[in-house]
Amino acid sequence: MNSGAPRTLVVGRVKFFGRHRGEVNSSAFSPDGQMLLTASEDGCVYGWKTQSGHLLWKLGGHTGPVKFCRFSPDSRLFASTSCDRTIRLWDVVEAKCLQVLKGHQRSVETVSFSPDSKQLASGGWDKQVVLWEVQSGRMLCHLGGHQDAVQSSDFEPSSDCLATGSWDATIRIWDLRTGTPAVFHQELEGHLGNISCLCYSASGLLASGSWDKTIRIWKPSTRSLLVQLKGHVTWVKSIAFSPDELQLASAGYSHMVKVWDCNTGKCIETLKGVLDVAHACAFTPDGKLLVSGAAD
Repeated sequence: MNSGAPRTLVVGRVKFFGRHRGEVNSSAFSPDGQMLLTASEDGCVYGWKTQSGHLLWKLGGHTGPVKFCRFSPDSRLFASTSCDRTIRLWDVVEAKCLQVLKGHQRSVETVSFSPDSKQLASGGWDKQVVLWEVQSGRMLCHLGGHQDAVQSSDFEPSSDCLATGSWDATIRIWDLRTGTPAVFHQELEGHLGNISCLCYSASGLLASGSWDKTIRIWKPSTRSLLVQLKGHVTWVKSIAFSPDELQLASAGYSHMVKVWDCNTGKCIETLKGVLDVAHACAFTPDGKLLVSGAAD
């Protein structure tokens, strides 16, 4: 991991985004931090300007609650998943649905884009991971092996591997270089609960958050655990590395957001009192921390 002293965070202004007609299940920032997506129990996906809080769109189409949402790395698309067993791909500029991906047998809980935005991975309550081609919407392969629902996923920065996390308390690393079907590469074990979120760093470290209230940072190439982060009082919903990899931000399913020193494993900041439930945390390219969640 990188060496150096993490810088102090300054808490800025808070914006409120309040037009949902149901509970917000997840939220996601665009790569530049300028836009925020929210996925709602009311079956709609909302788009917002982060700075002003201005509502850009409210998009229907799903026939069930929207569970998860994520922007593509090139910022051209975003994806939403639902209890209706589908993934929808949307154009950011035109705010219209381009593809409806069907292949899961139960609710779809996670989706992630490859770094080049050409592939998409999804997972859900059917215990399956599905790999898709973004441009055509074609299903490339099923990745079976998890013993319970799949709730988290992330591509390695090189696109060579995909990490998936499950209610079976394991992380699976899939080798995508071997063609179709992808080959199960390795398993990372140690968490005592559902793997609720995964995040790769730019150099290929992998962070995992769990219902066991801990975060682990791994070096997947050697299957080694580098550090374990303890301090959340509820399950961990979202994690994000800072651009320099010196810090990791984590949002527990509570009012608490923590920032950790990745080298020492120590918590260096705890932000609380603004949100009732934190949903997502992300760093902008210039290192600013963004947090979204629910507030009553």
